[in-house]
Formats: sequence, C-alpha cells, structure tokens
Amino acid sequence: MKIIDVRAIPLVRPLEETFRGGTYQITSRNTLVTEIEADNGLVGIAFGGDEEKYQSEVVQVIESALRPLLIGEDLWSVERLWDRMFQADPGLENRGIHTLDLLNKAIQMQAIAAVDNALWDLLGKSYGVPLYKLLGGFRDRVPVIAIGGYYADGKGDKELIEEMRGYQAAGLAGVKMKVGRATVKEDVHRVRVVREALGQEFVIACDANQAWVPEDAIRFGGAVEDLGVRWLEEPVVWYEQLRGLRQVRQAVKIPVVAGQGEISRFGCRDLILNEAVDILNVDVTIAGGITEWRRIAAMASMFGIGMAHHEEPQVALHLLASIPHGLYVEIFPNPERDPMWFDLPVKQPEIQGGYMKVPQCPGLGIDLDQEIIAKYSAKSKVL
Repeated sequence: MKIIDVRAIPLVRPLEETFRGGTYQITSRNTLVTEIEADNGLVGIAFGGDEEKYQSEVVQVIESALRPLLIGEDLWSVERLWDRMFQADPGLENRGIHTLDLLNKAIQMQAIAAVDNALWDLLGKSYGVPLYKLLGGFRDRVPVIAIGGYYADGKGDKELIEEMRGYQAAGLAGVKMKVGRATVKEDVHRVRVVREALGQEFVIACDANQAWVPEDAIRFGGAVEDLGVRWLEEPVVWYEQLRGLRQVRQAVKIPVVAGQGEISRFGCRDLILNEAVDILNVDVTIAGGITEWRRIAAMASMFGIGMAHHEEPQVALHLLASIPHGLYVEIFPNPERDPMWFDLPVKQPEIQGGYMKVPQCPGLGIDLDQEIIAKYSAKSKVL
C-alpha cells in the first residue's frame, strides 16, 4: 500500500460564549482534519488539536514539508515515516532564542501528530480492526469525565451544582473542574460544595492550568485532601514546572498531573526523572501523534506513572483503552464549549454507567460529517 495524497483541512468555529479557566479564556473552537489516501482507495481520517494562533502554520508544515516526504511511501513503515518527519526541515525561521525555537518545534510536532494519527487510522482500516485492538486491546471501555466548572459572571454555588448534576445524569463518572482563577479559599469552597452535593462516588479532579506559585498550590491541595480529589493538574506557574511540581507532589497527598504542554517524549522524560508527576496527561494531537504517545506510555509504565489524556476523546479513547495504566477519557459535555465534538462526528461513542465504549469499526471508528467540514473550513473562507 502506497500513500498517494495527504490533505490538511483547518476548521475554525467561533463560540457564542466565553469560557474561563484558571489562566485563560476560550472564544473559538479550532481543529484540524487530516486525510491520507492510499492507492487501494482507503482513506485515513483524523481530527484533533485546538490550535488557534498557529493553525495556519501547522497546515503549512503538513503541506510543504511533510506531504512530499509521504507521497509514494509504504503505509506500513510508520516508524520510519515518523522519524523522517521528525528530522525534516519544516521551513520555519530559526531565531536563535530557545523559547522561540521551541515554538517552531511545537508547530512541527503538531503537524507530525496530525499526519501520524491519520496514518494509524488508515492502518486500522487496512487491517479491518479498531485502532485500540491494533495497539494492544487492553479493554473495550474507558471511564469518562467531563471538563467543566468554568468561571462565569453570576455563576454561584447553585449553578455550579446544577452543572455537575447534569454531568452525573448524563452517565459520566465525574468532572475535571477548573480552579485557579479565584482565590485559594474560594476554590476550596467550590470543590467542597460539589463534593457535598454530588457524593463520594462522583470523581472530582482539579485543573489549575498553571495558576499558582507552589506555596498556593500546596495550600489548596492541603485544604482539599479530605475531599477525595482524584488529582491536581498543572498546579504551578510555567516557570516552576520541575522544582515546583516536585514540591507540591512531596507536600500534598493528592496525585499531581502534568504533561499536556509537552511536545515530545523528551519533556515527559524530564518530568518523570525529576519526580514531578504521578500522572502524565500528554495530548496526542500536540506531542507527535500516536507513535510518540505510545513511546511515552511505555516509559511511564516503567516508573509507575499513570497515563491520562488532555481532551481529544476521539483519539484518546483508543489510546487509553490499549494500555493497562490508562485512566480517564475527557469530554466537553457542553455543546457550547465544544460544538465540534457534537457536530463533526456522525455518531459519538456511547456513554453508559460512567464509561465510554470504544467504537468497534476499523481505525478510529468515527465517520465525520462532510457538511460540517465544508461549513467551518478556514481554507474555504480564504478562497
């Protein structure tokens, strides 16, 4: 099987309301659809990513740097193709400043991820099996939690509890709740209110999005230790990602999660070796795709590190189902927050009893609505 074409379609969809986390706000939902066509007529299709500022650069790297490397190549040579893309010159300017160069590498790794994920979908279709089985097939369902608890004007305890009860009624196991924008005392109160209203069986993880200095993260963690918080995600500011995470991990009994901002196995290696995390939540659409994510998962297993995943349930579901140390798949149950998740797949995976069932069709097993792709294609708007 030879690759005959690679296509990248950026989608942009403005949101009707603003969603505020610990250190950021979301006003649009971007994603990237990637298609890889083989000479036998099969097409691998994947969507993912939420890149807003540099989406066009990611597409440019796919089309100008990666596509020429793949055309005419054997589909089965996934490792060799990944290495060729990793070693490729993406045509991005080298500014000689480490952090700016890292941005260029992040763009390249997102481009590799988009292509690699579509390649794996094509491989699953070629074998006629769901991707999670091709990757190991450890289980056929994964516990699922909501991403929620966003801050909004006029949103008090009553509205927060109503939101959480909606997740419970929808069959989700719990929530990854936003913290970090309010004071530590206020956030502790918010978590306590949810625990008291929803009961002990409802999973509550807390995500600060790098909002706190280590001392405040430790204060928060200590104050909610009795509430059964499942994990504390990205608790410290960006410049304390190693020392600060380790401080929090040593001081608080709640597991510490990080890794969604890492773009490769090398950054994850440093988190592990510095004893900074209990769980990695690497995003397959950011960190080089399924090929690289599997390498990270194998490394994590040797150190007793759990594997979560940052958003992107359409791919994360298969990855977490394929390994023994996979944790929760995350979704945005609110269609206002992630309309693409509700509209782009023709059919969503089934949720029942706190679990999301893995699609049993070949590859990723999720067909995409071509009308939605055409409607929100950034390329069509430019043309």
